[in-house]
Parts: sequence; C-alpha cells; structure tokens
Amino acid sequence: MARNLFNLNLPYFLSKIMTNKACNKVYVQVRTTSNSHASHTDVHKFPFPSKKQQEFSNQDVMFQVEGTLLKSSSLFPYFMLVAFEAGGPLRALVLLLLYPLVCLAGGDIGLKVMVFVSFVGVKVESFKLGRTVLPKFFLEDVGHEGFDMVMRCGKKVGVSELPRVMVDVFLRHYLGVEFVVARELKVVCGYFAGLMEAKKESEVVLSEILRDRDTKHEIIGLACSNKSLDHQLFSHCKAVYLVSEAEKRTWEILPREKYKTPLIFHDGRLAFRPTPLAALAMLIWIPFGFLLFLIRITLGKLLPYEFSIPILALTGMRSNASIIPKSLDPEPSTEAKSRGILYVCNHRSLFDPVYVASVIRQPLTAVTYSLSRFSEVIAPIGTARLTRNREKDFKLIQEVLSQGNLVLCPEGTTCREPYLLRFSPLFAELSDHIVPVAIDTHVSMFYPTTACGFKCLDSVFFLMNPFVTTTIKILEKLPESVASGPGAEKSKFEVANYVQAQIAKALEFECTSFTRKDKYIFLADNDGKI
Repeated sequence: MARNLFNLNLPYFLSKIMTNKACNKVYVQVRTTSNSHASHTDVHKFPFPSKKQQEFSNQDVMFQVEGTLLKSSSLFPYFMLVAFEAGGPLRALVLLLLYPLVCLAGGDIGLKVMVFVSFVGVKVESFKLGRTVLPKFFLEDVGHEGFDMVMRCGKKVGVSELPRVMVDVFLRHYLGVEFVVARELKVVCGYFAGLMEAKKESEVVLSEILRDRDTKHEIIGLACSNKSLDHQLFSHCKAVYLVSEAEKRTWEILPREKYKTPLIFHDGRLAFRPTPLAALAMLIWIPFGFLLFLIRITLGKLLPYEFSIPILALTGMRSNASIIPKSLDPEPSTEAKSRGILYVCNHRSLFDPVYVASVIRQPLTAVTYSLSRFSEVIAPIGTARLTRNREKDFKLIQEVLSQGNLVLCPEGTTCREPYLLRFSPLFAELSDHIVPVAIDTHVSMFYPTTACGFKCLDSVFFLMNPFVTTTIKILEKLPESVASGPGAEKSKFEVANYVQAQIAKALEFECTSFTRKDKYIFLADNDGKI
C-alpha cells in the first residue's frame, strides 16, 4: 500500500516558465535545493490531441486528484460531510463559522483548520465515512473528461491533499487506482487528533511504484494550472499536462454507467452536496424541519387518507400514483376467499407501506424487522414484527394474511440507488394473490434510512425534509398458476426473480443478487441482524 511520499527537506520550485504560443506548450524546469539533478518537463494543456490518445495506454500516470479528476475546486463540502455525519450538527456549525477563516488563510493552513475541526475526537474504529458516505459525493463530482484521461493510461498514482481515510476507498475501489499518495492522520488513544502527519519522503513506496514499470513506458503527470506542483513525485514525470479551472467548468459529470465499480450501497443522512450556502440553509432549516415533522406526523396519524393526503401535499410531501384496476380485483378462488391480498414492493424508505395503503385506500398491515419501536408507535397503519426465523415468520405472515391485506418488502432492507436487491422467495409460498408494487422516493435534504446510525430517527429525518416526492405503481396481479399452489408453473425462486424483474422494469432500475447481509457487511461490518 502506498504511503506518504512528501519531503519537506527537498523543496523544489518552478524556476523558468517559457510560453510558446505556436505549439501551445509551457516549459517548466524543476530543480532541487542540492542541485543534484534538474529535469525539464513539457507541460501540455487539455484537451489532448485525438491522434495521441492511443499513446497513453502504454504510459503510467500520476495525477492530482482534486486538480484533474474533480470538477469542483472546493474541498469544504467533503469536510462538512465528515463534520456532520461523524460529529453532528454542532460540529458542522463550528466548521461553517470557521469557513471565512479557511478562505482567508487558504492553502495548507485552511486545509489544516478543516481537518482539525472535522476529525478531532472522532473514534478511529467507528470511522467508516471514507467507505460509506464520501465515495458517492466524489463520484458525483468526477469530470468525464478527466476520468477518461486517467483511465486511458496504464498504472495510476493518485496524489491527494485530503487525508488518506477520506479518499483511499474511492480511488482504489471505485476507480481502480493502484497507488494513493496522501497524508495519514495522527491518532491518540484510538481517536483522531485532528492533525495530519508531516509530509515525508518514502523511498520504499517510490520504488514500489516504479519497480514494475516497463522501461519503455513513460510516466506522465496530470495537474491543474491553478495548483502548484509541490510534490516531489512529479519530478519523475516526463511530461505534466495542465488543465485550467475554466476548462474544468466545461466538463460533464461522469455518467453512472462509466463507474468502474457500481455505486449500490452508501450511508449517511445528507442527500445533497453541502456547499457553504447549502450547509447554512440546512442548519437554519433543522428547527423548522422538526416542527414540520410534528405537524406531518399528527396529520397522518389523526386524519383519514381523504383529508391527510391533500394537506400533506401542501406541506411538500407529493406522490404520484398509477394503478392497474385488475390488481385490486383479485377474484379469489373458493379456497382462498377468506385470505387477503399480498402486496410485494421494493424498499426505498420505512414509509413504503404507508404509501401503498394511501393508494389502495384499504386496511393494510406491514411486516417489519428492524423498524424502531418509536416508528411503530407513530405508524398510521398496523405492523407485525418479524423475527428472521423462517418458520415463525411464515406462520406469522399467514396469520396476518388470514385477517386482511398485507404489504411486505422481500429485499429486507432499503437501497437508495436505482438497483433492486435480491428478493427473498418466502412471499411466493404465502399466497396466490400477489400484487407487485414499484416505489421510488426522492428526498431533498435528509436520507430517511441508515445502516450505522440511530434507526429511531429514520422517520424523523424523513418527515423533516422540505420536499419528498414518491412514485407508486401498483402493477398487475400475478396469475394464480404462476404465483403458488400445486399447479404453479414456476418455483418460489423463479416467482421471486420474476416479481423483482417486473418491478425493476417499471422503475427502470437494475436487478442485482446482493442481499441485506451484503449491504450491512459493506456499510456496517456486520450481517445486519438485530
């Protein structure tokens, strides 16, 4: 693994800049204080000539992460994410109040201020934001042009100003970068001290980066013209290509299908990029949002759907519903006339069953597993708690179905991105009146689900959002010959996959084979059992 490759004792500087307008090149001489060697580096500007694109496939690349990969030049949003998610609103407020000082100090001093406020006192063992939260926001800030430039090369070395714990997973897991050069954070008694290790040279890591490189290959550098090349590693580059901030602003955001590894799981409460103005708006909104939560939960609990739905829409909770008439007309067989309809939906938030009930306008019970007691108490519909014991859960669901309609989410957990997790086949054995339901929810400020945080706050954060938009599609009921019974044409696994595919098609989502256990292992280092 790459270590820090900084050296305070070997500062180098740009000693000569000559501009050649005819060939659009800038020549830079890099020199060490000992004058032991001097290297001349050609610096070309983006965009690269198309005729040279193939040449880079045989070259290793060393690139500034913030300068040539990310569109935004501001590091504040990433530290605000750490401050809010790891320390809460109070730490986020302190960071925001210090933002003018950060801007005034600038450079390395401003960076150190943000590092200290965001990390001091945070427990090292519980810090997972570099894996669970930050990659989503980094990926949404990656420029398509810069990404293509980096991916076009061979071995990749990312040089970042941010602490390693913030960028390592993003670069290695999602972009396939072999070496990450970034500073470590100092740790005292298992807690971050809020200080970065001093820049130092590591000849061991440097030799590891270069040892397997074919001598025919060339190392090229990618940097931003507005950022100084203050890292000694760039002295090993034959050519350093510069991109200006103006050019970066014209870049397109990297499309999701271009991700080297799909972003399926992520955690955290903030659903927006916390720029200084957006963070200020969020902190101002929190007390008003809590009042809005109380109003919304009171309306939903006390008023019937005919009155609560239009009033809640005026508060910012909007829903779009479509329904196939046959799905509400099950035409049950003689054997199953006394049984209710089983609504099977994907899982986007803990309010999914409530939205289904508001659309069908019929009594409905939801089966739950990890729902907090607080959320059960304030729920406007009935709930039945599962145990994760297959036999007990089977009997419980059958009993509830014998008393009326039931809604369940066979994914077992929520997924925020446009993917569906694997559906548990248990529901296919329970009823021959199965109605698939496709749900998609978009929030404006806070995510209402968490894998590592306090689940009792899920409903609070959901109802604190200024705007919530939910789309509900009640799909056509499954034929009885397909759903279950001795004459069924499909096995329970085929039925589960079929329903998953139908919902994915309705939402234009992608099916996966990931499970609840996979999600919790990735986000929380446990199997999700409570």
